[in-house]
Formats: sequence, structure tokens, C-alpha cells
Amino acid sequence: MGVGVAKACRFSLLSMNLALITQPNNVNSKQQNHVVCCRQQRKPISWSVVCGLMLFGLGLISLLTGHMASDLEWYSQRLVHPTFYSRLDGGYRAPIDIWKSQYSKYYYGCSQRGRNFPSAVSERMSNGYLLIATSGGLNQQRTGITDAVVVAHILNATLVLPELDHHSYWKDDSDFINIFDVDWFISYLAKDVTIVKRVPDKFMRSMEKPPYTMRVPRKSDSGYYLDQVLPILLRRQVVQLTKFDYRLAINLDDELQKLRCRVNYHSLRFTNPIQELGQRLVMRMQKMAQHFIAVHLRFEPDMLAFSGCYFGGGEKERRELGEIRKRWTTLPDLSPDGERKRGKCPLTPHEVGLMLRALGFTNDTYLYVAKGEIYGGDETMQPLKNLFPNMYTKEMLAEEELKPFLPFSSRLAAIDYIVCDESDVFVTNNNGNMAKIIAGRRRYMGHKRTIRPNAKKLSPLFVGRHEMEWDTFARKVKASQKGFMGEPDEMRPGRGEFHEFPNSCICQRSIMDVELSVKAESRVNGSRRRTSTL
Repeated sequence: MGVGVAKACRFSLLSMNLALITQPNNVNSKQQNHVVCCRQQRKPISWSVVCGLMLFGLGLISLLTGHMASDLEWYSQRLVHPTFYSRLDGGYRAPIDIWKSQYSKYYYGCSQRGRNFPSAVSERMSNGYLLIATSGGLNQQRTGITDAVVVAHILNATLVLPELDHHSYWKDDSDFINIFDVDWFISYLAKDVTIVKRVPDKFMRSMEKPPYTMRVPRKSDSGYYLDQVLPILLRRQVVQLTKFDYRLAINLDDELQKLRCRVNYHSLRFTNPIQELGQRLVMRMQKMAQHFIAVHLRFEPDMLAFSGCYFGGGEKERRELGEIRKRWTTLPDLSPDGERKRGKCPLTPHEVGLMLRALGFTNDTYLYVAKGEIYGGDETMQPLKNLFPNMYTKEMLAEEELKPFLPFSSRLAAIDYIVCDESDVFVTNNNGNMAKIIAGRRRYMGHKRTIRPNAKKLSPLFVGRHEMEWDTFARKVKASQKGFMGEPDEMRPGRGEFHEFPNSCICQRSIMDVELSVKAESRVNGSRRRTSTL
């Protein structure tokens, strides 16, 4: 609870500074004295006292139930200093800038190593070699790679370059070296973990037994790795962890979380061919429009079948998705209506378009759509295109240049990743791995506008769309999306998974630093204008 309280204090200080700046300068001093006098006569109960009592009560509950106080601390900050947070939320009344958060300049990514964070041990002095076999598509594997580095640090092990999954649904035989810049990955993390490309042949030949293989439970904490994996590593010297996806706990201490950020946001750089093509697509979108939205659409047949949802395609859809669903023998029977009410169904392309138009994006807005195989093909996509005619995909922007990448789904996903990351606004119709990874990165990189659909609240609005006027529908969509627009205050402690909400790696700038930065930028722009007129 102490960490949450400390963060609450930091937010409160920033709130007070912003509140002071936004006060009018022309208030008469006599009026101020009168207001103060009146307040003294009323003697209202201090919000600090109220929140103190709330936190004290929650502390007692925490002792009895083990629940943390992070969420109540977050709400108590709003009660103590409502001015800053009511502006962050738009007061739940005032409209927000749909292209950019006005408060993003107060936050930045910070993941530097702490002074007392242990340095990497040399290969010779390490406890052994750690082999990692990742699982899933590109972004699921990315989480596995990130966690593998952290586990290697915990175990004081030498990490062998992780092995990518060649047997998942995506059927991509790309290796690490085909997608990521290996030399950069190794050198950037050299102070944290020693990484090698392979176990030395000399060492492998001297081993009496093949590497020990094991699969750890999902979301295992540091203690599990030290108690269960380290003894085997010390005894066998080489251990392979298989199907390594989400095998490390979400909640770790701040220094390990910062290591996660260093891996995910800095060390995993794409290879030059991928990076160059991705940036060319970004430039082509920027050349056509001042701003553009990137929409990540997960609407593949297998994904829809797995969801157990219904998308309005009648008996044909039920039959086709039902057949695909038989692939998973352990899936429970789900109620499509129940899943939709719970907000578990991905939005259709048409619903994404309706949401964006209701939020205020006009039909001349440019869209980049990152997608795979869309169930229903062009017929499914047409309603979105009707709402946003300026819609592009990587295939449309780089037909010939894309051909070398076509056999490799992970490399194609990497190109989409780059464009989505560089877009002015990122929108997703789902809450899958890519959506979470990019949302977290965009928060780390300055809280760029990121819109996640609040499917639970939006669902009844889509169902009743034709029963209400457009203005009513738009107003209700905007109300439903409060808290899902990528604003900084969505980063409250304890919310969501770390890859989506990297709280430990987000720092605040002081008001003075922001003012100095704005003035410096203004001077630079002024100098450029004077130079251009000469």
C-alpha cells in the first residue's frame, strides 16, 4: 500500500501546481479575502481528513482481507484535488481533443537502472545457460522475450537468444535474427543480463545429459524461479523453459518492471528491412494527411470462433464458426448474448467505424487498417469503408515492396506494428496481445492518443442504434468511452496488465520543466521562421 500512497502524493503535488497555474490572475484581493472569510465561517470538513479516514478504514480491511488500497487511493486523489483530474477527464462534460491529450506533455517514459540494481554477471560466473522457447504470434512472443530477460536476471543466468515459435496458428518459420536486430538486443542489455547467440559447442559436448526441459506455471513469481528452477539450473547448467508466454508474474518490484520496459521499448529493435519499409508506409500516410488513425482489426475466423460470440451473419455464420470451434475440445459452451453483455466480443469493422464517427472523427479522416484475414472479406469491410473512404492497408501502400515479406506473418505483423505505433491515434477492436503491447508502448512514449473500445457499455448502444437519433447515440458513445481514450489518469495503480499499463515506467514532468520546454521550442521555431525569411 506504501507504493500506492507515494504515487498518490506525487499526483497530488502535480495537481496542486496545475491548479495554481489555471487560477485567473485578475481576481480582486478583496474578493479573495471575502471568499476566505466565508470559508472560515463555514468550516467545511477537509477532504484530506475524509480521505485519511477512508484510507485508514481500507487499511483495516486490507489487514483482514489482503486487498490492496490502490484504487481507493486513486479515487481519493480526485477528491482531495479534483481540479487537475476533472480537467484530465474533461470533467465528464467538456469535450476532449480527439487527436491528442493536452496533458501528455506532463508524462514521459522512464526506465533507467537504479543505482542498487545488480549488474549482469559474466558468462563464466553465471549460474548456467537459460534456453527459452516462446509461444504464439509476434506480440505474444514479444512478451515472452521480455519476461525471459527478467527471469535470466533473477536467476543470474546467461540467456541464450530466445527461440521463436514455428508451430503456432501463424505457421511462420522466422527466427529471432529475421525479425529483431540481434547485436543491438545483446549490447543494449549487456549491463542487465549476459546474452549469447548459442550455448558454446565445447560446453555442449562436455555435458553428460541433454538440456533439462520444463514448463513453469503461468504468472509464476520470482520466488518460484529461485525455489524450483535455480536448483535444477545449478545442477544441470542448461535449462530450457518451453511454451514461454506469460510465465512471469504481472506484479514485480519496480526495478524488475523497469527492466521489462528496457527490454520491450528499447532493446527489441526490428531488423533494417522491416524498419525501413514500416517507416516508408508511415511517411506515405503522413504525406496524404496531416493526421491519421491506425486501426488494428482482429476479425479472423478462428478468433471469432474462439470468442464464442455472434456477429449478425445468420445461420451461415453459426455453422461456419461452429465447425472451427470444434478444433478446441476443451472450450466451454458460451452464450453469445452473455459474452456480448460482458464486453468480451470484439467490435465488428462497422461498429469500429460507428464508434469513431460518434467520437467526432469526420469521414475525410485517413485510416490505416492493420489486419489479417477478415471473416466475410470485402463485404464485412465495406461498412467501415463507407464511413471512412480514405482507408488504406499495407498491401495498398506497398504492393511490390511487400512481396518478400508475404510468406512470413510475423514480419508482416512487425510492419503493422511500426505504422500503428507511429500513428496519431491508435484504435483497436479487441483486447489482444498486439492491442495491449502497442497501448503500453504509446503510453510510455508520451501518452499518444490510444482508443480502446469499452465494449461492455458500447454493446447495447450498437444494438439500439436505430432506435435513437444520431446526436443521442454520439453523446452516449462519448460518455461510454470516458476512461478508454488513452488519457494519463487511466494509469492508476493496479489497473490491467503491466504490458498495457506500465505504471512503474511512467514519470511526471514538473510544471516548470514543461514551461521551459515550451519556451525553448517557441524560441527554436521563431529562429527557424526568421532564417526562412532571409
